[in-house]
Amino acid sequence: MNTPATSATQPVIILGMHRSGTSMITDVLEACGLFCGWRKDPNQEAWFFLTINDWLLQQCGGSWESPAAVQAMLHNVALRELLRDYVAYLLRTLRVVSYLGPRRFLRYGSPVRLTEPWGWKDPRNTFTLPLWLDIFPGARVLNIQRHGVDVVQSLMTRQHDTVAIGARLFAQRKPLYWLGLRQPSFALHVRCTSPEGCFATWEEYSNEAQRHVAALGPQALTVRFEDVLQSPREQLTRVLEFCGVPAQPALIERACAGMNPARACAYKKDPALCAFATRMATRLRAFGYQ
Repeated sequence: MNTPATSATQPVIILGMHRSGTSMITDVLEACGLFCGWRKDPNQEAWFFLTINDWLLQQCGGSWESPAAVQAMLHNVALRELLRDYVAYLLRTLRVVSYLGPRRFLRYGSPVRLTEPWGWKDPRNTFTLPLWLDIFPGARVLNIQRHGVDVVQSLMTRQHDTVAIGARLFAQRKPLYWLGLRQPSFALHVRCTSPEGCFATWEEYSNEAQRHVAALGPQALTVRFEDVLQSPREQLTRVLEFCGVPAQPALIERACAGMNPARACAYKKDPALCAFATRMATRLRAFGYQ
């Protein structure tokens, strides 16, 4: 296995609760040269880092929709050191093939030796970030923010679809469930079965992300999905520069051509969501949304 002679780069760790909004920006970063993984899930999140983040939350009884429990775990100095050592060890095992892919694995052996811009996105990064910064103290943190009521709409739609799929599979697989050969999954995120629960989840993630960005200073950047839609060239160039990825004008222009400014504050097309936004106005203003 050959180790490159050039210096390794620190990763870009991407936060952002709204997956499609985060993906839109990450797609441009990847097209311009930010490597975000070889094997990914349907949300374009690298399986290697996603499964580690999921495991970290499970260690403290948390989950994607109930992530705050990880904070108490990371406040335990001895436990945090053990978790850091374990995750750092995983970064040097064969498991990283799923992130690097065969070609990069043969060349680098570990993400910590990558010499090209690299990183990964996962909403869970918002709460596991302190551990990742223990391992990558020079990492850049990109926080992608979206209006809370648009996130509510997305999470409610996702949960509704999950229940419908669960019901259909239950009808098809009753014998398998009864025999214990499979386990049903009827509710993806129980907290997100109501607009209030979805909003509280968004608020929790947004508060934590804001706290990280304030503490990290120039090492972190927040970009709003709505601002990208309104001023795509300016905002995408700003993001690329922050991430250390060369801006490619042709790719930026192509991305701009595919953007629909109407996606900003899309909730306004729904009277019920507009009424909900009015009820949440004070809490939205805490994040600069009117």
